[in-house]
This record gives sequence, C-alpha cells and structure tokens, in this order.
Amino acid sequence: MKQFVSLALVAAALSACSTVPDTPAAVSAQQVNLQFAAEVNGQPFACGQQYTKVGTTGSTATPSDFRFYVSEVHLIGASGQAVPVKLDQDGVWQLENIALLDFENGTGPCRNGTSGMNTAVRGHVPAGVYTGVRFTLGVPFNRNHGDPTVAPSPLNNTAMFWNWQGGYKFLKFDTASSGQPATTQAPDPRGGGNASGFSVHLGSTVCAAPSKTTAPSACQNSNRVTVEFKNFDPAKGTIVADIGRVLAGANLDVNAPQTSPGCMSFPKDADCPPVMGALGLAYDGTPAPGAQRLFSMR
Repeated sequence: MKQFVSLALVAAALSACSTVPDTPAAVSAQQVNLQFAAEVNGQPFACGQQYTKVGTTGSTATPSDFRFYVSEVHLIGASGQAVPVKLDQDGVWQLENIALLDFENGTGPCRNGTSGMNTAVRGHVPAGVYTGVRFTLGVPFNRNHGDPTVAPSPLNNTAMFWNWQGGYKFLKFDTASSGQPATTQAPDPRGGGNASGFSVHLGSTVCAAPSKTTAPSACQNSNRVTVEFKNFDPAKGTIVADIGRVLAGANLDVNAPQTSPGCMSFPKDADCPPVMGALGLAYDGTPAPGAQRLFSMR
C-alpha cells in the first residue's frame, strides 16, 4: 500500500508539472497600448476647427467626422517576425481582432457623431523586443458583411456602415469646404448639384450579391490597406493619420456631377483617383501609384 500511494503521488506531481507550460499564467505577457493621432495637414484634428490650404484649391475645411477601423494588428520582432496583438475585448472599441479609432466627440459640426472617443489600440503580446508595427485599415471580410443592428460593439455603429452588400466604411471623414459649405438641406447622394461638403468614405465595392441586404460572396475591390512601419517603438511611438495628405490632390470645392459628395470609393467617380491613390489603392483599373500616405509615425 505504501508503494502504491507513493507512486500515485509521483505520477500526480509529474502530471501537474507537465501542464504548467501550456497554461496562460506560464506565458509572460507584455501589454500593448498603441497610440494613434488624427491630423489635418500637420494640425491636430478637432471638431469645429478650421483648416486652411487643404487640397488643390487651398480650401478652408471644417471637418465633421474622422473615424476608422483597424484590424490584424501585429508587432514586428527584432528578428523580423510578425506577432499578432491579442486585443483586449472591452465591449466598446475592440472586438476580436478589430478596433475602432474615433477622433470626433459629437460636438459642433460633429453633432451626428458620438461623445465617446478612442485614440489607442490595447492588448498584449508575448514578452519580447519589438521594433515595428503592422496593421490593416479595414474590417476583415468575415466580419464586414452583416447586420450592424445585432452586431457587437464596435461593429454596431450604423454611421460606419453602408449595407450588407458593401459592408462597413473602413475610413469615414467628412468636411465642409470653402466651395461646399455645410448645409441643412439633405444632399443628393449622387451629387446632382446638391453635394454637401466633401467626404472620404473608404470601403469595399463591386461586391457580388443579389441585393444590398444580402452578404456577398466576394468583392472585386476589397480596398483594405496594409500599413507597416519598421523602426517603430510601440511603447513610445505614435501612429499619425493625416487626412490632409490624402486630400492634397483633391479639389474640395467642387463635386463631379452625378456622383456622391467627395470620394466614397465607388467606381467612375472623377473625385476618387487622387484620394484612392493617396491611400495606396488601385482604382477603376488604374494601378496604385505608390504607397499609402494617410499614416506616418513619430
């Protein structure tokens, strides 16, 4: 009996030891708090602020929205490996591998927005040395097409959604301009002489579905942007989204006839080539002219 008990205890001890490395507590986690900032031509974004010399006409812009989704956030290790950031599931700004960055506060011209703001992506990675960051501007396909009224936050934000077929607005920026001031009149969605300001709404287009309320099987233009910065310290650095760089080649004071106000990613819109090009995306059969210019690091 003594021998049997002794062997049982040894077996139990060995079993317990063998399970320790597989438990979460045994893996040293490192917190991640990636800071984002929103700017217009180098000036901090704020609701109601006027920004001069924007676009090809040097227009004065008064923004009323600036939000975007990022997903698939990775830190780059010292040896070049990409390590996914496990996002904190906070029930408000982050879901699975998706985060909403929101720089408007619902005041002034941003009155159609929300009071809550979010300027960081939070999560953790295995402890280590990290020298870069990579992320996607956009919502993954498997989460992009559905009903936002029953989706968990932050995918329940209907202001960031087109329809089931098109999915979410990955980037939403709206502004009045010198030539297209804010108006209380409902704008013609195709810009038929009643465009209200200039918008940049980025999302997937030409999505194969029988109707706008049906999820597609695929989209011809996914319009997701992969962004990577090397030599970036995730503990000290800031990722800057400067919409002024995207608008540098655009005329904010006019709108192409019979098109949506500004550029909403749809094909055959004469306002879109300089905007989509600045986002590093091909547009309407024209290859991307170069890397994206929306994001930089400091």
